[in-house]
Amino acid sequence: MASQYKHTTIILARHGECQGNKEERFRGRVDYPLNERGLEQASDLGKALIALSPQYAYTSPLLRARQTASAIATSCSIEKVEILEGINNINFSSWEGRLKTDIALEYPSEWQMWLTYPEKLSLPGAETLADVQKRSIQTLNELVKRHKGETFVVVSHRTVLKPLIAACIHIPEPYFWKTHMDTASYSVLTHDEKRGYSLFSLNQTFHLKKVQTEWI
Repeated sequence: MASQYKHTTIILARHGECQGNKEERFRGRVDYPLNERGLEQASDLGKALIALSPQYAYTSPLLRARQTASAIATSCSIEKVEILEGINNINFSSWEGRLKTDIALEYPSEWQMWLTYPEKLSLPGAETLADVQKRSIQTLNELVKRHKGETFVVVSHRTVLKPLIAACIHIPEPYFWKTHMDTASYSVLTHDEKRGYSLFSLNQTFHLKKVQTEWI
C-alpha cells in the first residue's frame, strides 16, 4: 500500500555561510556571496541531496542562495535553476548590513521584540514576517501545482523558510524561534491533495563538517 502513495516532495535548503552570517549582521537583501566555508557547505549540501533525487531547483535572487543552488544543481544533474522573487529574503530596510550588537544598542525595544516575538516587529520601510510568509507560501503552492508527484528543491533564507514551514504545517505565532535552521541545512516537506503539507524532516546538517548555530 505504501508504494502506491503518491506525494510531492519539497526540499527546503538554506544557503551556505556568508560574511554577514559570520560577522553576525542582519543580512536582508544585502547581496553577500558565499565565503570559503559557505562554498564548501554548498558543495557538501549538493552531494547530500543526490539521495533525494530532486528534479527541479528554485532559488532566491540573492547571490549566496544562487551559488548554493548552483552547487546543488551540479551534484544532482539539474539542468536549470529558476530564480523566484517570491522566495527572496526579507527586506530589513535600515537594519540591513548592520551588526546585531549595534542594533541592540540603538533600538533596544525593537531588539527585544526581535528576540522574543519577531512576528510583531515592524520597521519603517521593511517587510514583516507576515509579509514574507504570505508571498512565500503563495510561491510554494504554485510550485506544488506545477510539480505534482515530483521532487524539487527551494534554496532560500532563514527568515523565509521558517515562516514558510510555519504556514505549511499551521504553527501559530510566535513560531520563529521554535525551530532552528542552520546555514546549508535542509528540511523536507511532503504534500498531497488530501493531507496538504507534512513536515518530514527539519534542519538536516549531517553532511556538514561543522555546524555553527545562529541563535539570534
